Amino acid sequence: MLSFLRLLKQRYEGVLRHLSGEDTPLRHRWRRNLLSLMFAEAFLEKGELNQDTPQHPLQIAVLGPTQAGKSSVINWLLDRDLAEVSPLAGFTVHPQGFAVDVKSTELDWIGGYFRQYRRCRRDELPIGRYDCFLLEETGPLERRSPLQGAVLWDTPDFDSVDAEAYKQAVLRVAALADVVLLILSKDKYADLSVWELANLLAPLGQPTLICLNKIDPPSFPRLADSLREKWRSTREDPPPAIVPIPYVETADGLAGLGKERDALLSELDHARRAVNRKRHAGYARRLLAAHWPGWVEPVKAEHEFQAEWQSLVDEAVRDSLKLYQRDYLDHPRHYETFQRALAELLTLLEIPGLGGALLTARRIVTWPLRQLVKLGQTVGGQGRGPADGTEAAILRQAAEHLLVRLGEILLRRRDDSATEQHWWGELASLFRGDKPVLIQRFEAAVETYLRGFQPEIETTANRLYDHLRDHPAVLNGLRATRATTDAAALAMALHTGGIGVQDFIIAPAMLSLTSMLTEGALGRYMDKASADLKRKQMAAVEKLFRETVRAPLIRLPGRLDPARRLDIPPETLQAAEAQLS
Repeated sequence: MLSFLRLLKQRYEGVLRHLSGEDTPLRHRWRRNLLSLMFAEAFLEKGELNQDTPQHPLQIAVLGPTQAGKSSVINWLLDRDLAEVSPLAGFTVHPQGFAVDVKSTELDWIGGYFRQYRRCRRDELPIGRYDCFLLEETGPLERRSPLQGAVLWDTPDFDSVDAEAYKQAVLRVAALADVVLLILSKDKYADLSVWELANLLAPLGQPTLICLNKIDPPSFPRLADSLREKWRSTREDPPPAIVPIPYVETADGLAGLGKERDALLSELDHARRAVNRKRHAGYARRLLAAHWPGWVEPVKAEHEFQAEWQSLVDEAVRDSLKLYQRDYLDHPRHYETFQRALAELLTLLEIPGLGGALLTARRIVTWPLRQLVKLGQTVGGQGRGPADGTEAAILRQAAEHLLVRLGEILLRRRDDSATEQHWWGELASLFRGDKPVLIQRFEAAVETYLRGFQPEIETTANRLYDHLRDHPAVLNGLRATRATTDAAALAMALHTGGIGVQDFIIAPAMLSLTSMLTEGALGRYMDKASADLKRKQMAAVEKLFRETVRAPLIRLPGRLDPARRLDIPPETLQAAEAQLS
């Protein structure tokens, strides 16, 4: 699961870099997803730390908005000036940890957990660079304290204008924490950012304590009630203890608040006793369940877009094949393939006086018809090119119909929601660029198909001839008729390019011969042979569309800009989701 979260985080970071110049709801949503992913990654790493180093020192995170007084409270609790205090908002921009009476060897793991950050001394913390942290070791406190043997973390605020730059560090400290001390002021306790953070921390089950700082004592009950109400509306667990700290003019004034300090330390001690690291795995599952739908929604959207695109392509291919079936295979005037088989049959009948000429023509000329026309022209015949109703033209029309339909769908889809615009818009651009190439390749493939299907036509003719040979009386009768001789002459003209297929089909001699074959003993077998030829022809055309149109269109989403996609395979997502159950 941790490796999947890291992969997902990496992909989110890549897409957000691409969207860095945009200020859109989509970018804000993805940014929130990225932050919660970073938080979950850190919390799962805390789980590994619990397993590998179960006795590592207690971690207490002090969190709060701008000017809540976090650094001052830390110094007050430790009775030492360790955290730097400033009246300027956003003064603390690096996580700063204070290890109270902790051996250095007990902190060896810290570099691994903060692997993307550099540990610095206080005087080395750079201005304007946020990938650094401070960890200082301090000796034992003068009196017994729940902070003894713990690391107390001062953190940057999470609500200032610049907080976006260092919020990841705040979240990493928050995920590391065994105990959370939330410092709020009367001016900030109701801010949306406070309760967004409280909601983010909710699944972790961390013992939490609220310190309401800088308040007038008489107003405390009202503020505390309001806080509890806010808590109940945000989280399902009971509101934590709330400890008030009165407003003082300077940080030094806190030194005189001994009673309040003891109360806060007492609550911290109570929170410390409630820590149970063995429950971490359950809390991790709660955290993942809370954010999983939002994290993977864009991933699933990409999968759905790709599945929808494949469905659209498949539907368009089916419609084009239906068009081919209607306008060619089932069309009484356009379908000519079986007539070509009859022409081949006539060359096998060995009609006296024509057999030698037909055999010579068959040796010289091969299909497709375009080549036959060229040959007819070279020998002086007035060869005719294929009409608009021939198979090649209808196949071209079917392919163009498919591409026009898909282009119109893409134009509509790219104007949908923001999530879909990038995906469908870029796909539409790729489609427009590929369309001329697709048409060119399809036309070349049609030529190859026509040449490649010629053996099937010849096989059908041979099967008809073999069947006639099993009925010698019918065969001899056909050879003896004038209609057969005339039809054979037409077949030779067709082979040499002297006439077109349409003229061959409607010639009286061919109509007479077809009628004779249909009414004779061969009729039922002819119907079967014609149907079988159509079936094979349809299978060949289906393969033609599948390989030259469908396949490149289905692969089109794979060429989308990877910088704009999460591009996580469905099986990877399924494997990760299986771990959630």
